[in-house]
Amino acid sequence: MGTREDIAMILNSRLWLAGAALSTLTLTGCIVAPVGQPYYDDPYSNLPNTQAYAPVYAPMAPPAPYYEPVPVAPYAGAIWIGGNWNWSSGRYNWAPGRYVHGRPGYHWEPRRWDRGPRGWHQRGGGWRR
Repeated sequence: MGTREDIAMILNSRLWLAGAALSTLTLTGCIVAPVGQPYYDDPYSNLPNTQAYAPVYAPMAPPAPYYEPVPVAPYAGAIWIGGNWNWSSGRYNWAPGRYVHGRPGYHWEPRRWDRGPRGWHQRGGGWRR
């Protein structure tokens, strides 16, 4: 059997090895993956019908909007942006309404779907003067 110092050194090295293994296992779950390209308009654009990315087309009309009771404003000057239908992965997905900070001198233009030669085109959804 070894001395006390030898036993302490062995225990410290095993404890360090266990900590390193645990850290490695924990950090493997922290992978940062890029998010796919968003399909919505730039909410801060003040140019009419400017889209931040590629235009969105859907082959069918969107469903009727959900009824959303507007909750009490969480702070003074809060602007309610109603929910809307987005097209993603071959189907419509409802994006619920929310409160945002207003922009002085601007008004919110809600998103809309217009029928066109390529199907239904999503337009609008931004701050306008």
